[in-house]
Amino acid sequence: MEIIKKIEQEHMRLDVPAFKAGDTVKVHLRIIEGEKERIQVFQGAVLRVRRGTTDSTFTVRKVSDGIGVERVFPMHSPYIERVEVVSEGKVRRSRIYYLRGLRGKAARIKSKQIWE
Repeated sequence: MEIIKKIEQEHMRLDVPAFKAGDTVKVHLRIIEGEKERIQVFQGAVLRVRRGTTDSTFTVRKVSDGIGVERVFPMHSPYIERVEVVSEGKVRRSRIYYLRGLRGKAARIKSKQIWE
């Protein structure tokens, strides 16, 4: 069992910022098309974060041309260049699947206020 944990530690990324459901993130992906390589940004709200070791994932939802697009990203994927947290959201649940049924202003997430 010790060997498996050691191998998993080698493949884990340490540069992933702390974020949770409700936060808005920008995921910079490395896209390879033939011989060319480019960076594509996917920005949206985090619906869920599945914790774990190398199998941890997070789901991001954005609305593109009036159509909701969801994408599941492996947390420790080598194709993810970086993840930026744009804003922190104030939600009361760890999985905000209810956003799928909401449209327009109803689908907004309140931003978290930080008191100093």
